Amino acid sequence: MNASTIASPVIKPSLATGYDFANLEWQRVLGTPRFDYPIDYSVAVLNVDAENGVIDFLSWWEPNAYCHYHRHLGNTSIEVLAGEHNVVETTDNQTIHKKRTPGFVAHNPGGDLHMEFGGPEGALVFFRCHAVEDGKLFEVLTASGKVLTTATIEDFVQKRI
Repeated sequence: MNASTIASPVIKPSLATGYDFANLEWQRVLGTPRFDYPIDYSVAVLNVDAENGVIDFLSWWEPNAYCHYHRHLGNTSIEVLAGEHNVVETTDNQTIHKKRTPGFVAHNPGGDLHMEFGGPEGALVFFRCHAVEDGKLFEVLTASGKVLTTATIEDFVQKRI
């Protein structure tokens, strides 16, 4: 993954109402030609409980941009805070596209393969992820399901996502 630290993503003012981003450190992740979809999202870590393997963070997707195709390894809770959060889940039998709007909350076990992307105005989502052994949070995958890399809590803390 290609990440850099930025002051704050450019979030459309109408989406940012009620949120204070001034003191957050954002990591911006951009795609490379290796991926055939537009990758442009930012992550800000809010809290880390390494002892219990839990991390809280915000993700901001630029309009109509994706994060990497991935699989969460442990339990994950989300809340959509602003914009339109799209999830495309892939199973052996089908592909399901879900559109989520502000106020949507979900608690999911690990293991599902999916893509996430922002709608026409982007998306802001809160995540609470539970790691499995060695702080592992999720696997970044190729379209065929081959693991490219495994992201850990330490990767988030050290800004290596």
